[in-house]
Amino acid sequence: MGRLPGSAREVFHTVRLTLLLSIVVPLMLVVGAGIFFAVSAIEDNLDERLREDLELVARAASGPLARAMEDGNDIVLDDTLKSIFRIGRVYGASVFDADGLQVASLGVADTSIRSSRSANQVIQSGERGGTFRRVDGVSVFSQFTPLIAENGRINGLLQVTRKRSDFHRLVASARVWAVALWCAVLVVVSLVVVLGHYGAVGRYVSRLVAAMQGMGPGNWPIYSRASGPREIRQLHEGLRDLGDRMARAEEEIRERVARERELGEQLEYQEKVAMIGRVAGGVAHELGAPLNVIQGRASILARQGLGPDSQRHLDDINHQVQRMTRIIEQLLDCFRHVPDARRPVDLASMLRELVTGLREDPRAGNVPVTLNLPEGDVWVNAEPTRLELACLNVIRNACEAARGQVVVAVTRAGEYWDVQVDDDGPGISGALRERIFEPFYSTRPAGEGTGLGLAMVKSVVKEHQGRLVVADSEPGGCRMTLSWPAATPPSPTSEVAP
Repeated sequence: MGRLPGSAREVFHTVRLTLLLSIVVPLMLVVGAGIFFAVSAIEDNLDERLREDLELVARAASGPLARAMEDGNDIVLDDTLKSIFRIGRVYGASVFDADGLQVASLGVADTSIRSSRSANQVIQSGERGGTFRRVDGVSVFSQFTPLIAENGRINGLLQVTRKRSDFHRLVASARVWAVALWCAVLVVVSLVVVLGHYGAVGRYVSRLVAAMQGMGPGNWPIYSRASGPREIRQLHEGLRDLGDRMARAEEEIRERVARERELGEQLEYQEKVAMIGRVAGGVAHELGAPLNVIQGRASILARQGLGPDSQRHLDDINHQVQRMTRIIEQLLDCFRHVPDARRPVDLASMLRELVTGLREDPRAGNVPVTLNLPEGDVWVNAEPTRLELACLNVIRNACEAARGQVVVAVTRAGEYWDVQVDDDGPGISGALRERIFEPFYSTRPAGEGTGLGLAMVKSVVKEHQGRLVVADSEPGGCRMTLSWPAATPPSPTSEVAP
């Protein structure tokens, strides 16, 4: 046979049906067996009572009948037999002599009892007895009682009969009541089990199933409170814990996918930057010599005393050559691979020299730079040239963006020394704070910026395992913070970079 469909299996495997099969059915079998034995006992008791009734009737009439037999008084015999019918419900009554011949009768009775074994045993033993037999085609119960004369001799026999159906009617009634009682008990017990199951277990299981059906991607947690018996509450708590773990796992998977996507994008970007770096390095190397030649020839022409128009054109050529040379230097600084040559560097001394040199730098725009340094030396673990190049680019950018003030402050932040550069310029919006570090991206008008300075700064900071943060400054402009790993002061014999 094939397997049952899912719905049929669910019907046959419900807790309610299991309770009915495992509790109600055995209980009703036990109750049925008890009722069966009780009915059997009642039947036996009814049989015994019916026999006792006939025996009492026969005993009450045996005395007068025995004297009437001894006196030969037929009138007394008839009256006594009639009184038997008045005493109890009987089917027939007969009086026989010692030879088994009928002397008197009333109702349905045997005409002769010579062939009756029970009657002969009563005559011989003198003890009462009875048996089921057929009289005129009717099944009856015959009660035989000996008639004993005054001298103690048995001079006759009294037969009192009652229909067998009288017994069966009472027994059938008892059986009907037993079956009715059994059915009533079955209904009551089934209702108690079904309603008790729903009230104690079923409704809580239904709520739990509804909660389970509502679980799914994006909706794993269960917020309903646990209720019901202890086992159901334990299942609810286990399901809630499972939902929480599934939600955490789903969130971890989502974060991992996003992180992998981000890492993939970063890797793709780094590959592009690396390729651009290789191309830029080669182009810069190839353009260096021609630019030097152009600048040299322009210098020779300038010494020949040309006219104002020619001199203006030579100045333009010289300016553009210097600009191209600066772009090439920034390209090389941005993409050049520098071997690890980090050592303790006095950051305070380096910043003093850098700020002093900016006063003569025309690109700084003659903006005053305020330098706030802590007392004592500030040692960082860095490559001196790259450190100075990164700080110079950030401070120079601040001077070009500032309206009239730039403040450079050095503070200690755990295992780092922070260089905070604040300006009072227009600032940088939050949407652009990540893009400004991309190569060739610039916020300045076309022709005024290469977009390589901050890309180089980010590359240097990354080389030194430092941090680079862009925020708003107190004057309302931009604050750029460079964090450099702190270093222990070198010993007098160690190599120290200024």
